[in-house]
Amino acid sequence: MKLYLVAGEASGDARGAELIRSLRAQREGIEVLGFGGPQMAALAAPDAVHDWIGRAAVIGIIDVVKNYGYFSRQFAIALKEIAREQPDAVVLIDYPGFNLRLAAALKKAGSRAKVIDYISPQVWAWNRGRIPGMARKLDLMICIFPFEKPLYEQSGLKTVFAGHPMLDSLAEKRIETPREQNLLGLFPGSREREVKRIFPVMLEAARILAQTRPMLRIEAAAASEAMRERMEEIARHTPGVSCEIVVKSAHALMQRATAGMVASGTATLEAAYFGLPFVLLYKAAWLTFLIGRRLVKVQWLGMPNILAGREMVREFLQEGAQPATISAALAPLLDNPQAREAFQADLRSVVAKLGAPGGSARAAEAILAELTGP
Repeated sequence: MKLYLVAGEASGDARGAELIRSLRAQREGIEVLGFGGPQMAALAAPDAVHDWIGRAAVIGIIDVVKNYGYFSRQFAIALKEIAREQPDAVVLIDYPGFNLRLAAALKKAGSRAKVIDYISPQVWAWNRGRIPGMARKLDLMICIFPFEKPLYEQSGLKTVFAGHPMLDSLAEKRIETPREQNLLGLFPGSREREVKRIFPVMLEAARILAQTRPMLRIEAAAASEAMRERMEEIARHTPGVSCEIVVKSAHALMQRATAGMVASGTATLEAAYFGLPFVLLYKAAWLTFLIGRRLVKVQWLGMPNILAGREMVREFLQEGAQPATISAALAPLLDNPQAREAFQADLRSVVAKLGAPGGSARAAEAILAELTGP
């Protein structure tokens, strides 16, 4: 069996690697090729998976336009390889801007490969009207959130709810440690442009909190050594606050900190999983945010809030991300044990909605069932 996988971000690379392992655990001799990152490439034959994560993980329409030529070339390469290799299935992992266009091109070209989408695009947030069109392009949709399944099934698209694969990967990151009193965790994201906009706001909010809390300690999580150096440079321009920056220790910090500030994205669900009381921050380029606000149809940005159906986690977005208001929202989570316990109970209820562990295995099972029939 031959599968062509396409992932365009670090999180998609991780989900793709988990899926490959689960597929091979259920069936021997699966050949993998396509586009992804280092984790997927390590599980494939040499040069079978293009490691393009460093270029592909762009944010917003401005970055897409700037890199249009690059994406057009990769798109053409993917179509040519699929035509040559004739895989049994093309598995599209998140990354909808590229992957939904690829699905349409494959159907137009008459490709015989099954086209399967794993980790459905969040069209329910920005354009539900696209779902019928997706149903014509895809043979199977594999969802990770429970409310997605009925939305896609209404269009006639065969849909499976597998559960969130994050539950398996994060279970391995649990550590037996008590929360450290007066420890504030900062999680500004993994992309340099995000960090450049969000980390200074986090530091200033932390400085305000530290003014009346002399015992407060501040740690920030950096995704890489290069990012740590960039964050240290930003911290030097924020006088009056001392912040230790740790590399690739975000999950441990989420379990050690009393409370935290988290940039919008996958990290909000990770923080929820580890029971960290936190507030959500996000700042983007003004044009990207303006376009996003016009397109997005949901009331909240953070997935914990979408799952809860209310603003359980306070959100501070764009001009609303002001250090004074952020610090005021964080103060009760730092000072009041009862407030933290109530917040953590809400987080547990949200995590319970993600399904049972074993999401990657169920996704692999659905793919194999689609390819081998009853």
